[in-house]
Amino acid sequence: IDSGKIGWEDTVTASEAAAAKGGSQIYLKVGETMSVAEMLKSVAVSSANDCACALAEHIAGSESAFVERMNIRAGQLKMFDTHFVNCTGLDDDENAKDHLTSAHDIAIMSRELMVHHPDITKFTTIWMDTVRNGTFGLANTNKLIRFYPGAIGLKTGYTAKAGFCLSACAQREN
Repeated sequence: IDSGKIGWEDTVTASEAAAAKGGSQIYLKVGETMSVAEMLKSVAVSSANDCACALAEHIAGSESAFVERMNIRAGQLKMFDTHFVNCTGLDDDENAKDHLTSAHDIAIMSRELMVHHPDITKFTTIWMDTVRNGTFGLANTNKLIRFYPGAIGLKTGYTAKAGFCLSACAQREN
């Protein structure tokens, strides 16, 4: 978005691979379309893996090409304990043992996002919202957004291998 290669209102089409993603999702149908903004909102608020995959494919042409870019960026950020094998963080495929990160590296990535892309908080601060013209509800998986004064994000996660995870941030008095 920053480079202008895609825009908030660009249309993203769900592929068969995106629609088949497991874990948290908004149950995209093959061929269903949504804007980049709606897809990103679904990822940020409800951890929608199907939308994460559709966005990855839209941006890079395929999930694997996007993951390659993720790993390059992780190296640039000196995230030495991180190696991505998919765009969702799910550990449900044969390469799960190779999908690795650390709390330290998540902190590096989170800081990078908040410092250089603060507009993300227009999504990460949403407690409840909808997509699909109000027909599908989203509830934030980060309960701090509702209950912790000043919470502005960031992201929760869960896999059987990693357990419950959270990268949280808050802002008070600047």
